[in-house]
Amino acid sequence: MREVDRWAIEERGIPSLDLMERAGEGVAQSVERLVPDGPVTVVCGKGNNGGDGLVVARLLRHAARDVTVVVCIASPDDLSRDARANLERLPGPPPLSFGGSAAHDAICDAEVIVDALLGTGFEGAPRGEMNDAIDAVNAAGRPIVSVDVPSGVDASTGVVGGAAIEAARTVTFHLGKPGLWIHPGKGHAGKVVTIDIGIPRGAPMVAEVGLIGHEALALLPRRTTASTKFTSGHVVVVGGSPGLMGAPAMTSLGAMRAGAGYVTVCVPISQRAILDAQLMEAMTRGLPDEHGSLTPEGVVQLMEPLERAGALALGPGLGRDARAVKFARRLAREADVAMVLDADGLNALAGEIDDLSARGAPTVLTPHAGELARLLDADSESVQRKRLSHARTAAERAHAVVVLKGDDTLVVDPGGRVAISRGDSPALATAGTGDILTGAIAALLAQGLEPFDAAAMGVQLHAQAGREAARALGAPEGVIASDVISALPRARGA
Repeated sequence: MREVDRWAIEERGIPSLDLMERAGEGVAQSVERLVPDGPVTVVCGKGNNGGDGLVVARLLRHAARDVTVVVCIASPDDLSRDARANLERLPGPPPLSFGGSAAHDAICDAEVIVDALLGTGFEGAPRGEMNDAIDAVNAAGRPIVSVDVPSGVDASTGVVGGAAIEAARTVTFHLGKPGLWIHPGKGHAGKVVTIDIGIPRGAPMVAEVGLIGHEALALLPRRTTASTKFTSGHVVVVGGSPGLMGAPAMTSLGAMRAGAGYVTVCVPISQRAILDAQLMEAMTRGLPDEHGSLTPEGVVQLMEPLERAGALALGPGLGRDARAVKFARRLAREADVAMVLDADGLNALAGEIDDLSARGAPTVLTPHAGELARLLDADSESVQRKRLSHARTAAERAHAVVVLKGDDTLVVDPGGRVAISRGDSPALATAGTGDILTGAIAALLAQGLEPFDAAAMGVQLHAQAGREAARALGAPEGVIASDVISALPRARGA
């Protein structure tokens, strides 16, 4: 976005003050819609974000709103050039300096607060007076409208290094910022509104990070009259152990409902009868086991079915028995086929993520934060604080596409490219839905999609299926994994 601003100003000759005016106008309109009446307090920093806030204050005063401006600056000379210009245009009472009792009262007495303290150039943790101002605004308990990004949130990564505004609404300009869609920043942004500020068409698109659009569903492979069960994709699912046989079953059904024409499920031979009773449409194969856990000897028996497969889904229900861990490590190393590694397949590679970089076929990893932490020998809390950074590290080290699951599921390739899910599918917060995602991505890999595309489309299909299931049942709380499987075909056509 900084490059887009530079291009618009320097190459297209659009005055920076014009861009700031349109940005402030959009924020003012959002404030009016959110809280139509009552006093407004605009809290400004020294940069262009503060300049946007001063435009908001001027426009709201012109609209006859009672507006108080509070600034966190030592003197007007500290303001950026454009912010200083807008301070000179501000009618009515001059700004109050943060720290005084009048400024404190204005923040506490406002019906709505505009946060224009820190913008997209911020990273790290707010300090001193800026930190205190953020705390004061949050403590007021009023609706907060943030300008471009909630102050304290790193707009590029979503990292929150210290105090950060808890916005009810964030009005961002021209393009959404990654930090508004990636946790923990996403949790601070409230409702995100993206507005046009007059950037001309043809702006350079240099970003490596973007949202997965709903139009991704239109790009999913479709069967034709010439399709066969083999050309529709053959997925081999490997996993299972006592008490966990539902996981490979759901992965298999997820793959079939996502379009795979042929699914072979390979499980411990002592557990095979369970799947034979559940899966009418899949082929089942028993592998050597000891006390229900797969053993490394079974890898050799998988080489023949994998020769005909388009994708391998390894890990659902595998368990953490030492023999199953050795089995998974060996199979991941030797299988010369596109692979989705999930659940206990990921846990088997804990601390051994670099071994995956030697694979000759594509790899997709689908961890949640805890699994990614174990892969990287880190802790779950640090992964949650810096989700994008850890996902990129894992993708680079494993030379794999990483799908870091969550409401802000991140799809990251080894080169650093990132696709972010909008989330908003609370129905997926139930056991088994991760197995379905594994099956969906494996099905798309088996149908010939590139790993990054298969992962991004699989995430979108999965999220939409969750929404479809919740809609059909009336509420997300009653959705179970089998409902999401049933909704996958409807999601394709949504």
